[in-house]
Amino acid sequence: MTSDSPTPTSRRTLLRGAALLAGTAATTGLATGRLPGRAAAAPLLVRRDRPVLPYGVQSGDVGRGSGVLWAKADRPSRLVAEISRDPSFRKARTVRGPVVTPDTDLTGRLVLGDLPEGVDLHYRIRAVDLDDHRAASEPVAGRLRTAPGRRDDVRFLWSGDIAGQGWGVNPAYGGFRIADAMRARNADFFLCSGDNVYADGPVQASVALPDGSTWQNLVIPEKTKVAETLDEFRGQYRYNLMADNWRAFLAETAQVSQWDDHEVTNNWYPGEILTDTRYTEKRVDVLAARAQQAFHEYLPVAPISPDPEGRVYRVIRFGHHLDLFVLDMRTHKDPNTGNREPVGDGGVLGGTQTRWLVRELERSRATWKVIAADLPLGLVVPDGATAQEGIAQGDPGAPLGREADIARVLTALQRAGIRNHVWLTADVHYTAAHHYSPDRAAYQDFDPFWEFVSGPLNAGAFGPNVLDGTFGPVADFVAAPPAPNTSPALGFQFFGEVEVDGRTGQLTVTLRDVDGAAIYTRTLDPAAR
Repeated sequence: MTSDSPTPTSRRTLLRGAALLAGTAATTGLATGRLPGRAAAAPLLVRRDRPVLPYGVQSGDVGRGSGVLWAKADRPSRLVAEISRDPSFRKARTVRGPVVTPDTDLTGRLVLGDLPEGVDLHYRIRAVDLDDHRAASEPVAGRLRTAPGRRDDVRFLWSGDIAGQGWGVNPAYGGFRIADAMRARNADFFLCSGDNVYADGPVQASVALPDGSTWQNLVIPEKTKVAETLDEFRGQYRYNLMADNWRAFLAETAQVSQWDDHEVTNNWYPGEILTDTRYTEKRVDVLAARAQQAFHEYLPVAPISPDPEGRVYRVIRFGHHLDLFVLDMRTHKDPNTGNREPVGDGGVLGGTQTRWLVRELERSRATWKVIAADLPLGLVVPDGATAQEGIAQGDPGAPLGREADIARVLTALQRAGIRNHVWLTADVHYTAAHHYSPDRAAYQDFDPFWEFVSGPLNAGAFGPNVLDGTFGPVADFVAAPPAPNTSPALGFQFFGEVEVDGRTGQLTVTLRDVDGAAIYTRTLDPAAR
């Protein structure tokens, strides 16, 4: 994108006002056009002769020079975006987007290129009628922040696990309680480390809480049962966008999304045949294909993955100090056995992704290589009484099963002299900081590194899990609930924040609670390559 304005907008400017949600409050079947819950904007009077964008706007995968915009219309139409450094949209650049049809559930992505460094860009999207170009929806506005320049700071958030264990969109909190705290951080982008939706997690209108109060959920038909059809998987994403404060956060904050198990069903792996009686379609591969389509339709994921099989691993570069490596640890995952096989079989990343990861890490010139993993490395995550869902299995000896695949990556990093790598994950529904060291490990062919865990965003809280000693981890910090499946009403929802200082190159990780308060901070100095 070429420069459209002589005065760049400050990188820390935050969009304010009801214009952000203008046009997003309408949804099919609601006469007022207003989503349930505590909306920030006034009710929108829907003109039925014009298209509507009922679920707001989003941006994603905004890296060096490129990014993606997203919207969903209520009828076949063409998406058109305007982009400007000025919130009043003077000297705006117009981007003609795709025609959206029922084939993609009326969702569409607009791919952006030539983006400048280190500025806030304001955008607004309209849906234009296919028969009358004068009939267009009200514009819906958002903002994205482009990749930083050489000396700029970069700050992003991460977490995962949205609307799980029956804790759904609650109007009393504007949707998701934690969203307001995340929005207040004014981050450059948000990394969702998986479980963007709970396709296997129906919700009820009300849930009794231990203190005698009641948790209230919005309910739509697609959330009353496990998702099996394509439209039921699509409905999981539509449901989350009924949260007013979540739509507002996503409109202001570009996202980077990876997927894990609950986008399909709990602890799934390719080739699995379900025994869960809630499902009439037992073949996980069939369910996963439908879930993958809905994932790509409803999230602004750029078409930049090099994978020939449709996996979503990719690298996004955020300037001089940060490269983000997004993994797919689900699509190639081997069956959930005891995970004690003596020889690694590529059962969590696969050979193609492993070679890509090592190659791209070696090519990276960024100060920090942040690896987004949808499974924690050293935590034991069982799947029933004898099987293992995660990478570790509780044996503190030499790498077994999936651990052998991770050992291969860690050793390759050591041999390449890549020491400034940090691993981020969610998955286990509590927050923690883990330090891994060969000095404490059964396997010693790697350099020390940190792994930080955060979540859930809006789901039952659990934990803590047991650490496996194979790679020598210790927990430097843990915050977990007093009982399993603790409600978001009681707190114990978490997100993490990473900030890289543009001047010193230091990386600081802060773990934050449901209200945004810092509960742990760790600053890491970059090591010489």
